[in-house]
Amino acid sequence: MKSYLHFLSNCQSIEALWDKHCRKMAEYGFDRLIYGFTRYRSGTSLGDPEDFVILTNHDTAYTDVFLGEKHYIDAPMVNWALENEGVGSWAMLAEQMRANVMTPAERRVLEFNQSMGVTAGYTISFKSVSARSKGAIALTAREGMSQSDIDAVWAEHGNDIHLMNNVAHLKILTLPYSTPSRNLTKRQREALEWVGDGKTMQDIAILMGLTSATVEKHLRLARESLAVETTAQAVLKAAFANQMFVLEA
Repeated sequence: MKSYLHFLSNCQSIEALWDKHCRKMAEYGFDRLIYGFTRYRSGTSLGDPEDFVILTNHDTAYTDVFLGEKHYIDAPMVNWALENEGVGSWAMLAEQMRANVMTPAERRVLEFNQSMGVTAGYTISFKSVSARSKGAIALTAREGMSQSDIDAVWAEHGNDIHLMNNVAHLKILTLPYSTPSRNLTKRQREALEWVGDGKTMQDIAILMGLTSATVEKHLRLARESLAVETTAQAVLKAAFANQMFVLEA
């Protein structure tokens, strides 16, 4: 585990981290994972899905429905994660079914999961430092394993698994992440970086060797890409996604 934590702490890309993390969790019987994080939670909304950090190795037959059709909104363990921090065994789903406390929408999600072999596992809800942020990971046990089987694995290795996921989560928050629709060009990022440094439009034009009109065009396109109204919001959102002051490979 020390070797793995050393890898996590030095990893420089989400892609490399996620590939290694999926393979590491598979060693414990969790062969399908979904990680999600938002900084834009408010009231009953998790924010724009385009702004989520979503990582998964589930196949598209599952993710097209669970994520694409927003089944996650009614997923019992997602709802649990939003209200709790720490580790949750999916054994609680059977208890909720027996107690008849699930809503019809939650039952539909549970039935869909069962049809896709997503029947046993654990959810980790990470501690938040902001009321607007929330992160969690769902660890799905390999098909053929029962909840009792994976509970036995957790009893032996749960502390280590929890620690590795906590470190992976904290590392993900430091790495650049963007969806295709939220990706900035080099010039857009550079213009936002100068704004973030407090430079005026005239200063930025000189520093970038462009006209003020061209600088404003880059900032306008950055605002559109990030789906915000003001340049200040664009700077904040780009900073949240670690898309500013990025070291070039």
